[in-house]
Amino acid sequence: MERFFLVFKAEARDEGKMLREFLKERQISKAALIDIKFNGGALHVNGSAVTVRYVLHEGDTVEVLFPKEEPSEDLVAEEIPIDIVFEDEYVLVVNKPAGMASIPSREHRHGTLANAVLGYYQLKGITATIHIVTRLDRDTSGLMLIAKHRHAHHLFSLQQKEFGVKRRYEALVHGEMTGAAGSACGKVDAPIGRKDSSIIEREVRSDGQRAVTHYEVLRVGADWSHVSLKLETGRTHQIRVHMAYIGHPLLGDTLYGGFLFGGMSRQALHSCELRFFHPVEDRKMTFRCELPEDMKRVLEES
Repeated sequence: MERFFLVFKAEARDEGKMLREFLKERQISKAALIDIKFNGGALHVNGSAVTVRYVLHEGDTVEVLFPKEEPSEDLVAEEIPIDIVFEDEYVLVVNKPAGMASIPSREHRHGTLANAVLGYYQLKGITATIHIVTRLDRDTSGLMLIAKHRHAHHLFSLQQKEFGVKRRYEALVHGEMTGAAGSACGKVDAPIGRKDSSIIEREVRSDGQRAVTHYEVLRVGADWSHVSLKLETGRTHQIRVHMAYIGHPLLGDTLYGGFLFGGMSRQALHSCELRFFHPVEDRKMTFRCELPEDMKRVLEES
């Protein structure tokens, strides 16, 4: 995909409407229109170049051609295999393995998912930078959503504000959570903020940001529980902090009070389900993936 573009059809209700208003109704921001005007984009109606002052008529075909995107110079493309669950012109869904950071940092400049996706883009001739919509911690595995253009990312951001992008996780936690499997449901509503003594660690604190986690116990084992979790908010380390707060830290999560158990060498947390509305086609999409082998092993051997 050399250039990202969108095509719309003017309807009867759009008769006499200025193109600027028409595009605003379709979530194309003022900033995007400025970018189009000054950085090599274009607006066409019925094949002819127009400005945002153009007055539409029923049946007009509107094409919005966005400026070409250039990858960040700080991000290095690398040939690293990625597990692609779904891909089209606008969206990429991948299954990230544990041990891979989502984006580069001072400690991990190479080998991240962003490096791998950029390498894949270059291989496929996709001229775009990386727009990660749903990020995962380095040692959390599972589904991640990536937009293939800044406008698609903008549309996903609007969805996220309305809780339109939904994720479900599964975790293995220490201790036997109360209740029979399948019936023990609960909610943790406790604000989260950064711990004063750390730039990484978070904690429940009264001056933190609102954080709500819903959980359901799927199975109880010998001093561990298999839990399904849904987030009402999206704070850093939210599940890890909330589970530790209620006395059930994740297996392997040594940062928040967990310890190595059953061969788990990282926090036992997996993003297993992802739901959203397609940013352009406006259809509901749902993706699921199995638990990784290390978490399966604990369940099978216990």
